Formats: sequence, structure tokens, C-alpha cells
Amino acid sequence: MIIPNNFAVAFSLTMLAGLTTAIGGIVAFITQKNNLKTLSLGLGFSAGVMIFISFMDILPGAKELLKGNFPHSFEWLVFAGFIGGLLISIAIDYFLPDHVDTKELLNPDAPEENDGFKHYKLQRAGIMTAVAICVHNFPEGLATFLTTTQNITLGVSVALAIAIHNIPEGIAVALPIYHATGKKRYAMLYAALSGITEPIGALVGMLIFGLFLPQVLVGILMAGVAGIMTYISFDTLLPLAKEYGNWHLSIVGIMSGILFIWLSLILVG
Repeated sequence: MIIPNNFAVAFSLTMLAGLTTAIGGIVAFITQKNNLKTLSLGLGFSAGVMIFISFMDILPGAKELLKGNFPHSFEWLVFAGFIGGLLISIAIDYFLPDHVDTKELLNPDAPEENDGFKHYKLQRAGIMTAVAICVHNFPEGLATFLTTTQNITLGVSVALAIAIHNIPEGIAVALPIYHATGKKRYAMLYAALSGITEPIGALVGMLIFGLFLPQVLVGILMAGVAGIMTYISFDTLLPLAKEYGNWHLSIVGIMSGILFIWLSLILVG
């Protein structure tokens, strides 16, 4: 059931989660690259939270929303919604991947034959990464908003998970632009702007609920959100966690995220 009173909280959480790309821009300049391994824990934590919430709360909640109106087909509708969320994420990834060469990002001073071409290549990588992240962040903003309208506690958890994973996105934008231009303010500006589509996603969600979406279809849309979050976890968060650290740190982060959100749901339930 949609709770309009939650709209302001949902939008605020989505805005804060999106703006953490700016934190990534700051981290890119104050943290030694070897210390980026600590992000591995955070990324694993985010994946654990989002996967647990998707399968243990959002999907069961979607079933309950649909069961009353579709007693014989609600399972299939939830399944279709989940698949729809996966397909949306896969399509975005196919047409606009959200990453560039990690070696290039973490070793921007590596020798290359043409230094001018290197700078152009780095700047282009940073700008294209910013554009790609904007596109990827739109459904993330929608997911954060929709989840919060259902349950503020879950929304806070999703916003936290997305905020953590936005930090390395900010780093991926800021590093190449900084090393191409030598200007920190440009790099940090692009990093911050790359997260702006998350609150835009929230605004679209607000518009959909206010004008178009029948309450009975909320369950299908929430199943789609679970599909989007699951895809993000396996396609983006876990591979990045391994790149920034190692698989053992990622596993510790995943289990910590699962236990954290599980305990949170017990305490507030």
C-alpha cells in the first residue's frame, strides 16, 4: 500500500543516496589507492543488504499486495515483475556499460606513447562514465523511492546500500577527469552531477503514483524493483568489491550486510 505521507522522506533519502557520488569524488583525492580496499567491505555490505531485502521482504510484500486481487496468478505476476526488472537492467547495461578500464583508473600515470592522446582518452572515459552512471542511477533512484513509500525502515536500508555503492562510482568519474585536466573542482563537479538522476528517478516515481499507477499494480512494480536491485548486486557491486579489494573482504561485507539488515528488521518489527 502506498503511503503518500512517506513521499517527502522517500525523496530526501533518494537525494542523499544520489549525492554520495560527490563523496567518491572527495575520496579519490584524499585516499591512497591501496586504501581503496576498504571499499570492498562496503560494496559487499551493500550487495548483502540489497539481496536480502529483495528476496526476504520486497518479493513477499509484492505477493501480499497482489494476492487479494489475483489469488490464482499472483505468483506468476511477481515472477514476471522480477524478470521485467532484470530485463530493464540488462538493457541499460547492454546499450551503456557503467564502467571503464579499472587499471586505467587506478594507474593513471602509467606510461603511454602519446601523452596528449592519453589525457583525451582519460577525460573522455570520465565523461562517458558520468553519463553512463546517470542512466544507471535513474532506476536506482526509482527503487529507493518506491521501497521507502512502502516501508521507511526498508527505504533507509536501501538508501544506505546505494549510497555506499555510489562512492566508487564517484571515484570512477573523478579520477580520469582530474588526471586529464589537473582540476579537482571539475572532477568533483562531474562526480556530484553523476548522481543527480537518482532524485529525478524519485520524482518520476512520485508522478507515476500520483497520476497513473493503479494500487493493484504496485506489487508488480515492487517485484521489478527487486529484480533491479538483485541485478545491480551481482553485476556491479560484487565485481567492483573484488576489484577494489579481494574476494574474502567481499564475503565478509556480504555477510555483514545480511546480518545487519536481518537484525534491523527484527528490532523494528
